[in-house]
Amino acid sequence: MTFDFHELSIRDLSRNFGRRRALSHVSLDCNAGEIVGLLGPNGAGKSTLLAIVSTLAAPSSGNVFYGRRTATQIGATLRSKIGVLSHDLHLYSDLTARENLIFFGRLYGVPDAESRALAALDRSLLAERGGDLVSGFSRGMRQRLALERALLHEPRLLLLDEPFTGLDDASTVSLIERLKELRSAGCIILLATHDLDTAEEVLDKAIVLRDGRFVGSESDVRGLRKRYQDRLRAAVATT
Repeated sequence: MTFDFHELSIRDLSRNFGRRRALSHVSLDCNAGEIVGLLGPNGAGKSTLLAIVSTLAAPSSGNVFYGRRTATQIGATLRSKIGVLSHDLHLYSDLTARENLIFFGRLYGVPDAESRALAALDRSLLAERGGDLVSGFSRGMRQRLALERALLHEPRLLLLDEPFTGLDDASTVSLIERLKELRSAGCIILLATHDLDTAEEVLDKAIVLRDGRFVGSESDVRGLRKRYQDRLRAAVATT
Protein backbone atom coordinates (compact mmCIF):
# COMPACT_ATOMS: atom_id res chain seq x y z
CA MET A 1 0.00 0.00 0.00
CA THR A 2 1.38 3.42 -0.97
CA PHE A 3 2.12 5.69 1.97
CA ASP A 4 0.25 9.00 2.17
CA PHE A 5 -0.88 11.49 4.80
CA HIS A 6 -3.30 14.40 5.00
CA GLU A 7 -2.09 16.37 7.99
CA LEU A 8 1.19 17.64 9.37
CA SER A 9 1.47 18.08 13.15
CA ILE A 10 4.44 19.71 14.85
CA ARG A 11 4.55 19.10 18.59
CA ASP A 12 6.76 20.87 21.15
CA LEU A 13 9.63 21.15 18.67
CA SER A 14 13.00 22.51 19.79
CA ARG A 15 16.38 22.71 18.08
CA ASN A 16 19.65 23.74 19.72
CA PHE A 17 22.93 24.67 18.06
CA GLY A 18 25.37 24.47 20.94
CA ARG A 19 24.16 27.00 23.48
CA ARG A 20 21.93 28.78 20.99
CA ARG A 21 18.32 27.67 20.77
CA ALA A 22 17.00 28.17 17.23
CA LEU A 23 13.56 26.77 18.05
CA SER A 24 11.87 26.53 21.43
CA HIS A 25 8.79 24.35 22.01
CA VAL A 26 6.99 25.20 18.76
CA SER A 27 3.70 23.47 17.91
CA LEU A 28 1.43 23.91 14.88
CA ASP A 29 -0.87 21.99 12.54
CA CYS A 30 -1.30 22.02 8.75
CA ASN A 31 -3.92 20.13 6.74
CA ALA A 32 -4.28 18.98 3.15
CA GLY A 33 -5.61 21.80 0.99
CA GLU A 34 -4.13 24.50 3.23
CA ILE A 35 -1.39 27.10 2.78
CA VAL A 36 0.21 28.04 6.08
CA GLY A 37 2.66 30.91 6.36
CA LEU A 38 5.67 31.11 8.67
CA LEU A 39 6.31 34.74 9.50
CA GLY A 40 9.00 36.36 11.60
CA PRO A 41 12.14 38.50 11.47
CA ASN A 42 15.53 37.11 10.52
CA GLY A 43 16.64 34.57 13.10
CA ALA A 44 13.08 33.68 14.09
CA GLY A 45 13.62 30.00 13.28
CA LYS A 46 11.60 29.71 10.07
CA SER A 47 14.31 28.04 7.97
CA THR A 48 15.28 25.75 10.83
CA LEU A 49 11.67 24.63 11.18
CA LEU A 50 11.43 23.90 7.46
CA ALA A 51 14.70 21.96 7.55
CA ILE A 52 13.39 19.73 10.34
CA VAL A 53 10.04 19.14 8.65
CA SER A 54 11.87 18.25 5.42
CA THR A 55 13.91 15.64 7.39
CA LEU A 56 17.16 17.42 6.46
CA ALA A 57 17.73 18.32 10.12
CA ALA A 58 16.82 16.55 13.35
CA PRO A 59 15.06 18.20 16.29
CA SER A 60 16.72 18.37 19.69
CA SER A 61 13.35 17.52 21.21
CA GLY A 62 9.73 17.25 20.16
CA ASN A 63 8.22 15.50 17.15
CA VAL A 64 6.88 16.06 13.66
CA PHE A 65 3.98 13.80 12.69
CA TYR A 66 3.14 13.10 9.05
CA GLY A 67 -0.35 11.82 9.57
CA ARG A 68 0.07 9.81 12.77
CA ARG A 69 3.68 8.74 12.30
CA THR A 70 7.09 10.33 12.66
CA ALA A 71 9.83 10.36 10.04
CA THR A 72 11.66 7.61 11.93
CA GLN A 73 8.58 5.40 11.92
CA ILE A 74 7.88 5.98 8.22
CA GLY A 75 11.42 5.64 6.91
CA ALA A 76 12.99 6.72 3.62
CA THR A 77 9.70 6.59 1.68
CA LEU A 78 8.61 9.81 3.42
CA ARG A 79 10.90 11.92 1.24
CA SER A 80 9.01 10.83 -1.85
CA LYS A 81 6.07 12.79 -0.44
CA ILE A 82 7.97 16.01 0.29
CA GLY A 83 8.94 18.80 -2.10
CA VAL A 84 11.37 21.51 -0.98
CA LEU A 85 12.24 24.93 -2.36
CA SER A 86 14.97 26.43 -0.18
CA HIS A 87 16.76 29.75 -0.51
CA ASP A 88 19.61 27.82 -2.20
CA LEU A 89 17.78 26.58 -5.30
CA HIS A 90 19.98 23.50 -5.87
CA LEU A 91 20.06 23.72 -9.66
CA TYR A 92 22.99 22.72 -11.86
CA SER A 93 24.16 25.84 -13.70
CA ASP A 94 26.09 23.88 -16.32
CA LEU A 95 22.96 21.97 -17.39
CA THR A 96 20.04 23.30 -19.40
CA ALA A 97 16.67 23.88 -17.76
CA ARG A 98 15.29 20.75 -19.43
CA GLU A 99 18.32 18.66 -18.41
CA ASN A 100 17.93 19.81 -14.79
CA LEU A 101 14.30 18.72 -14.72
CA ILE A 102 14.95 15.38 -16.41
CA PHE A 103 17.85 14.67 -14.05
CA PHE A 104 15.81 15.38 -10.92
CA GLY A 105 12.80 13.58 -12.35
CA ARG A 106 14.87 10.43 -12.74
CA LEU A 107 16.23 10.85 -9.21
CA TYR A 108 12.65 11.01 -7.95
CA GLY A 109 11.80 7.96 -10.04
CA VAL A 110 8.94 9.71 -11.85
CA PRO A 111 7.59 7.90 -14.92
CA ASP A 112 8.40 9.47 -18.30
CA ALA A 113 10.70 12.14 -16.86
CA GLU A 114 11.17 13.78 -20.28
CA SER A 115 7.45 14.48 -20.76
CA ARG A 116 7.10 15.60 -17.15
CA ALA A 117 10.01 18.01 -17.68
CA LEU A 118 8.41 19.56 -20.76
CA ALA A 119 5.14 20.07 -18.90
CA ALA A 120 7.04 21.67 -16.01
CA LEU A 121 8.78 24.07 -18.40
CA ASP A 122 5.39 25.13 -19.73
CA ARG A 123 4.04 25.77 -16.22
CA SER A 124 7.13 27.79 -15.28
CA LEU A 125 6.81 29.92 -18.44
CA LEU A 126 10.25 28.71 -19.55
CA ALA A 127 9.33 26.50 -22.50
CA GLU A 128 11.27 28.69 -24.93
CA ARG A 129 14.34 28.61 -22.67
CA GLY A 130 14.35 24.88 -21.98
CA GLY A 131 17.52 24.32 -24.04
CA ASP A 132 19.44 27.18 -22.41
CA LEU A 133 22.00 26.74 -19.65
CA VAL A 134 20.70 27.70 -16.21
CA SER A 135 23.87 29.78 -15.69
CA GLY A 136 22.30 32.42 -17.95
CA PHE A 137 19.01 32.61 -16.04
CA SER A 138 17.92 35.44 -13.78
CA ARG A 139 17.12 34.74 -10.12
CA GLY A 140 13.41 34.85 -10.93
CA MET A 141 13.76 32.33 -13.76
CA ARG A 142 15.78 30.02 -11.53
CA GLN A 143 13.16 30.37 -8.82
CA ARG A 144 10.36 29.31 -11.16
CA LEU A 145 12.40 26.38 -12.47
CA ALA A 146 13.33 25.22 -8.96
CA LEU A 147 9.70 25.26 -7.87
CA GLU A 148 8.68 22.97 -10.73
CA ARG A 149 11.67 20.74 -9.93
CA ALA A 150 10.32 20.43 -6.38
CA LEU A 151 6.92 19.40 -7.76
CA LEU A 152 7.97 16.83 -10.37
CA HIS A 153 7.12 13.88 -8.11
CA GLU A 154 3.76 15.37 -7.05
CA PRO A 155 4.51 15.64 -3.32
CA ARG A 156 1.83 15.77 -0.64
CA LEU A 157 3.85 18.30 1.39
CA LEU A 158 5.49 21.35 -0.17
CA LEU A 159 7.97 23.42 1.87
CA LEU A 160 8.89 26.85 0.53
CA ASP A 161 11.54 29.20 1.93
CA GLU A 162 11.05 32.76 0.59
CA PRO A 163 9.52 31.61 -2.72
CA PHE A 164 8.75 35.16 -3.94
CA THR A 165 12.37 36.32 -3.82
CA GLY A 166 13.53 37.74 -7.13
CA LEU A 167 10.19 37.41 -8.90
CA ASP A 168 8.73 40.23 -10.98
CA ASP A 169 5.03 41.06 -10.76
CA ALA A 170 3.98 38.67 -13.53
CA SER A 171 5.96 35.79 -12.05
CA THR A 172 4.54 36.50 -8.59
CA VAL A 173 0.99 36.35 -9.93
CA SER A 174 1.84 33.09 -11.72
CA LEU A 175 3.28 31.58 -8.54
CA ILE A 176 0.22 32.59 -6.51
CA GLU A 177 -2.03 30.88 -9.04
CA ARG A 178 0.19 27.78 -8.99
CA LEU A 179 0.01 27.59 -5.21
CA LYS A 180 -3.76 27.92 -5.32
CA GLU A 181 -3.93 25.04 -7.83
CA LEU A 182 -1.81 22.89 -5.51
CA ARG A 183 -4.03 23.77 -2.57
CA SER A 184 -7.10 22.72 -4.54
CA ALA A 185 -5.35 19.44 -5.38
CA GLY A 186 -4.92 18.69 -1.65
CA CYS A 187 -1.29 19.65 -1.16
CA ILE A 188 -0.11 20.73 2.29
CA ILE A 189 1.94 23.91 1.83
CA LEU A 190 4.16 25.44 4.51
CA LEU A 191 5.65 28.72 3.35
CA ALA A 192 8.19 31.02 5.02
CA THR A 193 8.15 34.59 3.75
CA HIS A 194 8.87 38.23 4.54
CA ASP A 195 6.58 39.39 1.73
CA LEU A 196 3.48 40.10 3.80
CA ASP A 197 1.51 41.84 1.07
CA THR A 198 1.87 38.88 -1.27
CA ALA A 199 1.31 36.40 1.56
CA GLU A 200 -2.04 38.00 2.32
CA GLU A 201 -3.23 36.98 -1.14
CA VAL A 202 -2.44 33.29 -0.78
CA LEU A 203 -2.27 32.20 2.88
CA ASP A 204 -5.07 30.45 4.73
CA LYS A 205 -3.44 31.16 8.07
CA ALA A 206 -0.17 32.51 9.43
CA ILE A 207 2.13 31.45 12.25
CA VAL A 208 4.34 34.13 13.81
CA LEU A 209 7.74 33.23 15.27
CA ARG A 210 10.26 35.38 17.13
CA ASP A 211 13.61 34.22 18.49
CA GLY A 212 12.61 30.62 17.85
CA ARG A 213 9.37 30.86 19.79
CA PHE A 214 5.73 30.71 18.72
CA VAL A 215 4.16 34.10 19.45
CA GLY A 216 0.78 33.72 17.78
CA SER A 217 -1.29 32.54 14.85
CA GLU A 218 -3.65 34.39 12.52
CA SER A 219 -6.58 32.55 10.97
CA ASP A 220 -7.75 35.80 9.33
CA VAL A 221 -4.96 37.11 7.09
CA ARG A 222 -6.73 40.30 6.03
CA GLY A 223 -4.59 43.24 7.13
CA LEU A 224 -1.79 40.78 7.81
CA ARG A 225 0.99 43.35 8.09
CA LYS A 226 -0.63 45.15 11.02
CA ARG A 227 -1.58 41.89 12.74
CA TYR A 228 1.99 40.66 12.33
CA GLN A 229 3.48 43.85 13.72
CA ASP A 230 1.08 43.78 16.66
CA ARG A 231 2.12 40.20 17.45
CA LEU A 232 5.81 41.12 17.44
CA ARG A 233 5.27 44.19 19.60
CA ALA A 234 3.29 42.14 22.10
CA ALA A 235 6.06 39.52 22.15
CA VAL A 236 8.71 42.18 22.84
CA ALA A 237 6.60 43.70 25.62
CA THR A 238 6.39 40.39 27.46
CA THR A 239 10.13 39.58 27.32
